[in-house]
Amino acid sequence: MIEGKMATDSRPGERQYHLHVGPGEVGRYVLMPGDPARTDLIARRLDAPRLVAHNREFRTWTGTLKGEPVSVVSTGVGSPSAAIAVVELLRLGVHTLVRVGSCGALQKSVSDGDLIVVTGAVRDEGTTRQYIPVEYPAVAHPQVIAALNAAASAAGGPRHIGIVYCKDALTAVFPTEDVPLYDQLMQQTRAWIKAGVLASEMESAAIFVLASIAGARAGSILQCIGPGSESDETRFGRLIDVAVDGVARLMAEGPE
Repeated sequence: MIEGKMATDSRPGERQYHLHVGPGEVGRYVLMPGDPARTDLIARRLDAPRLVAHNREFRTWTGTLKGEPVSVVSTGVGSPSAAIAVVELLRLGVHTLVRVGSCGALQKSVSDGDLIVVTGAVRDEGTTRQYIPVEYPAVAHPQVIAALNAAASAAGGPRHIGIVYCKDALTAVFPTEDVPLYDQLMQQTRAWIKAGVLASEMESAAIFVLASIAGARAGSILQCIGPGSESDETRFGRLIDVAVDGVARLMAEGPE
């Protein structure tokens, strides 16, 4: 360990420890799926994509969109790893981050395949509490919300706009009865449903909070999923198209 600096603590302008990317290797607009394999699918929508790095759960592609560099970086599962990706990307000057992911429906009106443009996230994960008190809201940037909603509208198909529930344990929303906190967890889930929370996922809160603190823009476009045998390319084609179109719309508007 170097005095005053952990060996894993990269700084702005340096090659980042976890992502294995450095200055000039990522665009200032970044699409962020959870699954590293899905970065390949999104990268195909860019011009001249090249694989920049792949370390642990973090797989990074950079190409161009409308002539401007755009990157695709996977976050892995959950807020802890998503936070690592966001922090390191912000150090490299990224100003716009868009989560492109999946979620599980909480409302009966939300069906498998529906898209959700996220406006905010319930902060029931532990990561963001180590950055700022829970009273600080996890909200998407208005410009990103508007661009993603316009892109989803243009693409057609069922879509929703609203709040999602973000947590650390994948199965905590509908636990099995052998879980010791079953009654407490089910009571909480019923409260989110009654309050109109649309779906459950695991990363948006961290992305929103850390971007907001840094003065960057963040948003999230999700697809509700259930059991299915289709390939990811077939299953998530509309989601990816909307996410890329949303970024293109933001680029046309220019940075905030």
